[in-house]
Amino acid sequence: MSEFNYHHLRYFWAVAHDGNLTRTAERLNLSQSAVSVQIKQLEAHFGHALFERRGRQLVLTEAGRIALDHADAIFAAGRELVGTLQEKGRSRQAIRIGALATLSRNFQMEFLRPIVGRLDVEMILRSGTSADLLQSLEALNLDAVLINQPPSRDAVTPFVSHRLSEQPVSLVGTPERLEDRGDLVDLLGTQPVILPTAETGIRIGFDAWTDRLGIRPQIAAEVDDMAMMRLLAREGVGLAVLPPIVVQDELASGRLIEAERLPSIGETFYAVTITRRFPNPILTELLEGRAI
Repeated sequence: MSEFNYHHLRYFWAVAHDGNLTRTAERLNLSQSAVSVQIKQLEAHFGHALFERRGRQLVLTEAGRIALDHADAIFAAGRELVGTLQEKGRSRQAIRIGALATLSRNFQMEFLRPIVGRLDVEMILRSGTSADLLQSLEALNLDAVLINQPPSRDAVTPFVSHRLSEQPVSLVGTPERLEDRGDLVDLLGTQPVILPTAETGIRIGFDAWTDRLGIRPQIAAEVDDMAMMRLLAREGVGLAVLPPIVVQDELASGRLIEAERLPSIGETFYAVTITRRFPNPILTELLEGRAI
């Protein structure tokens, strides 16, 4: 194989960040054809296309996204070398994780814990709606999405859902609210409850279960954010219906008490990936042994 040409890589890197061949050529005071030839030579060296055209837009391919990650690291190391000769630049592997904005932060931390603090890993974390995150995953801007409802998979969008954990759901509240607690039916008949919103799996299961028992609970709040449910429970607004992992610190300190486990109701957590020719090795490491 011929010697690698870093000039070609720099032109690719510039176009990838600008997102426009014309703009890059003008900024570098070169012709478009000159820049285009450099990138084509780099693609020939790699044996993979780095860009694909969508209308007038240049979009990175999967190989292009990987090349950009490495180019970012290479040129960042070069800047460090110029800036100081007293420290060695470390090669860092980037991993991009998206998480549903309403997902338990404690669960997210448990998933990421094996790579937290590692000097060879750079974590890039994003949150948002499931639609936005899955769109970013398809565009190869994310390596994985943490979510609690698996997306549908078809030939056009080949999502792969890795089931990571199944958490039980409990009724949780302050010691004051649970001071004279009876059984589960008594609690739900006398205490207001903090519930997830209607479209969630937990809420669907809870509503079906209380309907079977003929219970009409008093709803203090309907919340689409587990962190807010945690705060409302801590303030004593009502008894929260959630997985204990969400409030594990409060349970450990005694600020909240787990009153009862709710039968046959749970929450499942998934890491959603997309079929890739070049999977991120850090993600492979995180998923190893975690799927159930």
